[in-house]
Amino acid sequence: MKVVAWNAGGERRYGALDDGRIQILEGDWGGFRATGAFVGSHDVTLEAPLDPRSIVCVGLNYRLHAVESGLPVPDQPALFTKLVSSVLAPGGRIIKPDATEKLDYEVELGVVIGRETRGVRVEDALAHVAGYVTVNDVSARDLQKGDGFGWVRGKSADTFCPIGPFVLTADDVPDPQALRLTTTVNDEIRQDSTTADMIFSVAEVISFISQVVTLHPGDLIATGTPSGVADGMTPPRYLQPGDRVAVEIERLGRLENVVVAEESSRG
Repeated sequence: MKVVAWNAGGERRYGALDDGRIQILEGDWGGFRATGAFVGSHDVTLEAPLDPRSIVCVGLNYRLHAVESGLPVPDQPALFTKLVSSVLAPGGRIIKPDATEKLDYEVELGVVIGRETRGVRVEDALAHVAGYVTVNDVSARDLQKGDGFGWVRGKSADTFCPIGPFVLTADDVPDPQALRLTTTVNDEIRQDSTTADMIFSVAEVISFISQVVTLHPGDLIATGTPSGVADGMTPPRYLQPGDRVAVEIERLGRLENVVVAEESSRG
């Protein structure tokens, strides 16, 4: 099931997208129920398909990305967070802050938690997943590196977490370690890999986080990006205002956003 979200009179609504129409759902990420009512997919403006309470991210979780970064393969997941205020809808504008000259893209497999999760074993972890979604972990590399261990400005600026276009429920993703991921910038392929290159699997990441953090329904985990980021190119080719960035994961849909200058976004 493809779960989408939109705003109806100030209320967030969820629905199941199917052949150009949306069946309205009741409930939350702990369990949705079909209402039998429908709306046309062209009659609503889709928002990010979830409104996470928290976003936990994994850095350096693909082998070839570690190589291009010139860093050793980690022996445990390297975690950081993004502020929920950075979430951006499909089609929304990525704002390039005046403070950065090194804006980067990162296609990532997003994992949506479906039930309260604490201390789960690796072999049981996937049973706690509600679904999967395409995420772009937008990053300001100069701020990320210049702030030392404080990655908040480099990772959590406004609009730095596009999500969408839908969450595909876990029952439709038999193996999260067998999905192709791509990024294109102005139709040029920059990233092209599969989740099989992950250093730590989805199940291992969930288990690792849950040993110290209680995860709740609707929480989002971004599981890392493969090689091909702008910062790893020679010379680097960072995002500029006007660029069209599309991140796509097999079966999870294409998430496209345009970069705008901070000054333009105020107009």
